[in-house]
Amino acid sequence: MYDWGISGMQTIIMTAVFPIFFVKVAASGMDAERASSWWGYVNTIGAVLIAVLAPILGALADFKAAKKKFLVAFMLLGAGATAAMFFIQRGDMVYASITFILALAGATGSMTFYESLLPHIADESEIDRVSTAGYAFGYIGGGLLLAIALLVIQRPDLIGLPHGADLTPSQKTLPVRMSFVAVSLWWIAFAIPVLRAVAEPPRALELDEATRTAPIRASIRRLRTTLRELRDYKQAFLMMLAFTVYNDGIQTIIKMASVYGTELNIDQGQLIAAILLVQFIGIPAAFAFGSLAGRIGAKRSIFLGLLVYTGICIFGYFLRTARDFWILAVMVGLVQGGTQALSRSLFATLVPKHKSGEFFGFFSVFEKFGGILGPLAFAVAAQVAGSSRVAILSVVAFFIVGAWLLTLVDETAGAAAARAADEATVTPDSRAA
Repeated sequence: MYDWGISGMQTIIMTAVFPIFFVKVAASGMDAERASSWWGYVNTIGAVLIAVLAPILGALADFKAAKKKFLVAFMLLGAGATAAMFFIQRGDMVYASITFILALAGATGSMTFYESLLPHIADESEIDRVSTAGYAFGYIGGGLLLAIALLVIQRPDLIGLPHGADLTPSQKTLPVRMSFVAVSLWWIAFAIPVLRAVAEPPRALELDEATRTAPIRASIRRLRTTLRELRDYKQAFLMMLAFTVYNDGIQTIIKMASVYGTELNIDQGQLIAAILLVQFIGIPAAFAFGSLAGRIGAKRSIFLGLLVYTGICIFGYFLRTARDFWILAVMVGLVQGGTQALSRSLFATLVPKHKSGEFFGFFSVFEKFGGILGPLAFAVAAQVAGSSRVAILSVVAFFIVGAWLLTLVDETAGAAAARAADEATVTPDSRAA
């Protein structure tokens, strides 16, 4: 259900509504190409912020057995920044950028700790199914809220909002700005199940240094140890590296698609509706990827997703009309959730459970550095070429290199190393037993 709740932020703020609002309202007076470039830079800054903080926070969460507390803290940061977007008016580009960066940091930070719970609640036989089911529920929740937002934006009169031709600039944007508040409330409400029902994983005895040193200092020390121990978890490191590269391409498509469509003068309603379609195609597609992974393995299923993404980039270069954008949306919906879900579940099998927060902190760093390079490359290419078409085509390189790195991952050896590390660690609970 946390996937369900946070996906409203991902669909409305990161992908569909806010990027268009940013270009047309917050960056009003700026030409479309320059606004698209600025949006890429804003995404890069937000990704850098969380990439710097994630590993330290992940280690601290393991050390203090506080994964859920950090999840709540980052969720409140993101939800608060999202609600603050309600006050954005025409030309408020700096304020819009700051609130988006904070919302992005809150969302990605909370997902670091949420995902670190995965190996504690699912064993190896069910982890792919649980992870893909989470993505499927995310598509339902995000898609439902986006559908409601689209209806209100198109028909504000249905809930008594001002409508018609003679509206002030603030009244015209009111339905969109109200959708930002709805995202905040939706996010918090559907975080309640994970906070109430999922137990905080126990802290391993080997981390019990709190009586002798400060927690943050000890956490930084643990990070140094983890960096050295990466030599013992070579497959996890290779998986992080591969994911960093191909996720660059995925995140660029997610974050820049609606801005790209706006630059091509595709109608706002068509753009949002097409992205809504992605959510609902993604529901059965995510479950299908989980089933496919059970037959051919997570790694081969990811390869299939990357092949489709390569075709998406090539098709995107020739995109001209709203119909083309709809076709692109269908292709994305078929592979987006499944590829990402299987990536996190494959990684979860390659790391020891008692260090899941620490390793998912590093996973988040690698993921966010991927989120840095893609939008940054897009922004630079759009600025230099004066068009986003070349930037879209260049994303193919991320999928090709990422797929090659993925071929180097030996999931069998990686899972065996993770199991051996867990068996060698004694937790307070197991000692009591």
